[in-house]
Amino acid sequence: MSKRTIFAIIGVVLVVIGWWSCHRSGSSDQSSSANGRGGQSGRPGGAMGGGGPVPVVAGNVEQKDMPIYLDGLGTVQAFNTVTVRTRVDGQLNQVLFTEGQDVKTGDLLVIVDPRPYQAALDQAIGKKAQDEAQLANAKVTLARNTDLFNRKVIAQQDFDTSKYQVDQFQAAVQTDQGAIESARTNVDYTQIKSPIDGRTGVRLVDVGNIVHAADQNGIVVITQMHPISVVFTLPEQNLQEILNEGGANGGLRVLALDRGNTNTLDEGSLAVVDNQIDQTTGTVKLKATFPNSELKLWPGKFVNARLILTTLKNATVIPSSVVQRGPQGTYAYVIKPDKTAEMRPIRVGQTEGNLALVENGLKPGEQVVVDGQYKLQPGAHVELTTPQTQAGALGKPPAGKPARPAKGSKS
Repeated sequence: MSKRTIFAIIGVVLVVIGWWSCHRSGSSDQSSSANGRGGQSGRPGGAMGGGGPVPVVAGNVEQKDMPIYLDGLGTVQAFNTVTVRTRVDGQLNQVLFTEGQDVKTGDLLVIVDPRPYQAALDQAIGKKAQDEAQLANAKVTLARNTDLFNRKVIAQQDFDTSKYQVDQFQAAVQTDQGAIESARTNVDYTQIKSPIDGRTGVRLVDVGNIVHAADQNGIVVITQMHPISVVFTLPEQNLQEILNEGGANGGLRVLALDRGNTNTLDEGSLAVVDNQIDQTTGTVKLKATFPNSELKLWPGKFVNARLILTTLKNATVIPSSVVQRGPQGTYAYVIKPDKTAEMRPIRVGQTEGNLALVENGLKPGEQVVVDGQYKLQPGAHVELTTPQTQAGALGKPPAGKPARPAKGSKS
């Protein structure tokens, strides 16, 4: 290919590139100017930002009794838990309870084969009768030898022998009585009864198995369900508040809430404040007692424990949605009498449900913005609406355009 041809091709390429660059630059300028005109006239909220009132939902600052509480994570613990074990060896003859059954103290649970222990009891009773007969004979001999000794018919040695023989048989009878009581106790141990009121768990041994007093697993676990305890922890800096309210003596109200802090499972009272602080975690352990009449608290369950310290009378409260957070802290929009919004710093103590306790910044009776804060600026004019009115306005079609019929409806 000749040099002339190559230069011609390069020239054509340069012309095409130049034309394309100029065309693209012109299109960008037109688009920018168009966007600029559209932004001046069609900017969202432009008309409203130019002085139109902002629709908001208003609420009032009120006075109510507000509980002051401390929240901690707790674990449900049974008042008493007993692993039922046998105290004698033998075959398990009967199981008289069902798994998950509520039992009372003294209810018969299982029976171990009593025959070997009943036989030992009978032997002990027979041995005692034998020794009692020998004791009676020895007493008669002593009485006879005493008379003979007084008349100096027998020697001193014979009298002493008969006397100490009586003592020997008396001791034997006492030993037999102890053997009888031991054997009778073993017979009683063959009938295993519930030591506490509670609920049985899963049976650990089946009928027909040989059980031993040295077995570690036991036969069944009985757990006391009511009343029941919740052990929870709080930071050590809260300890003085608890002591100031008399928590060391118990009696403060405690609520057991589910993991979402939405439902109250039971209401009880503070029973114990631990006598030392855990140095590894910087927390203090507390224990509360609950009646648990509806069995909503189960041993081993994790709950949120809410300790009610006191109740503030006529506290200043607002809906929790009023509270806004910014770089300078919490604030709220207050609606002034001239229907303008004022951004006012506030200090919030705590939030309970949909109510927030205001410690400083607001007075009862003032109007605050509950919804619509994201459109506001300090000094903006507001228009008071209700949630239903806003919902209707949002669903209203633009002027001049008919509403689209719903699917399935006839036009």
